Amino acid sequence: MQQYTDIEEEKEYNTLNLGPTHPATHGIFQNILKMDGEIIVSSEPTIGYIHRAFEKIAEHRPYYQITPLTDRMNYCSSPINNMGWHMTMEKLIGAEIPKRAQYMRVIIMELARIADHIVCNSVIGVDTGALTGFTYVWQDREKIYDVYEEICGARLTTNIGRIGGFERDFNKKTWEKIKDAVASIEKRWAEFENLLSRNRIFMDRCIGTGPISAERALAYGFTGPNLRAAGVDYDVRVMNPYSSYQDFDFTIPIGTNGDTYDRFCVRNTEIWESLKIIKAAMNNMPEGNYHADIPEFYLPPKDDVYTKMEALIYHFKIVMGETDVPKGEVYHSVEGGNGELGFYLVSDGGRAPYRLHFRRPCFIYYQAYAEMIKGSMLSDAILTMSSMNVIAGELDA
Repeated sequence: MQQYTDIEEEKEYNTLNLGPTHPATHGIFQNILKMDGEIIVSSEPTIGYIHRAFEKIAEHRPYYQITPLTDRMNYCSSPINNMGWHMTMEKLIGAEIPKRAQYMRVIIMELARIADHIVCNSVIGVDTGALTGFTYVWQDREKIYDVYEEICGARLTTNIGRIGGFERDFNKKTWEKIKDAVASIEKRWAEFENLLSRNRIFMDRCIGTGPISAERALAYGFTGPNLRAAGVDYDVRVMNPYSSYQDFDFTIPIGTNGDTYDRFCVRNTEIWESLKIIKAAMNNMPEGNYHADIPEFYLPPKDDVYTKMEALIYHFKIVMGETDVPKGEVYHSVEGGNGELGFYLVSDGGRAPYRLHFRRPCFIYYQAYAEMIKGSMLSDAILTMSSMNVIAGELDA
């Protein structure tokens, strides 16, 4: 026993910098690894390379100008960030959103969730050596971006929607593009699953890689697919419904082992559930207005601005940030692509937030990364990071 201890003390370890600019890290963050050969003995994560100070910037911006800041957090599913912020603001001012606008939001948020999961799961394939699936399903991500572009003119950082609803109703071409995207995803995603889900090489690489128990996941504050993969059926859309999610029937998929394969399978199933929600929203789309009756916060139509004094006044006050909001303190959360995305807003009655804090799911669960890769191979550390879907834009807000 003494001889073995001496050998351990004499052993030499290597230090490896994984990131911040290594392409395998999927973002600008660093992990300082202590290596015993190819085995990770310990890891020290470092963030801060992409800090934008969004929360402080928001405290000096009119409320409607904060939406573009939310785009840059999880940029793989920007519309969810946008609408989560809009709903937070609507809670503060007590706005009632028409049913049609709520259903339209559900469609866009679920398309964004699908786009997010497409990125994550196809990249898991790439990091196991399977590039074909990535290049194949990327076409469907572009179809979703075509929908965004038709609605708001942007694709990645969308700034989509407005406080109170949407800036305009979906036109005929938008509905056609949504239907085309849904039909294409249903066909292609089935083929993607057949390519990887029961592939023995893929399964051997993913099963048992980067596991975390339900207890540890809850202790770290996990939410979203990473928590559900560990066996906890928590979903904000069900636990605290918003935007009429209570009107839709869908299943919350869960895993058992909390490993890379479970995270992959949970996201796969969630894509099918999102498609189900989108089709139900389209088939049961309510009639009515696409925005709330809140003229002091919602930009009036351009024709009215040019011809009506009242509309011109509202337009000027909104654009110039001259609209005061009620005093109050609110928290609102939505089910983002990676988990519970929350907005804690404190208003002192001024024209910008007194305090605004973003609860970014990636920032929460990335704290567990060092524990999840301890004792694993270096190649498994990359795969674990992929399956967690760490988005660097959410690490530093």
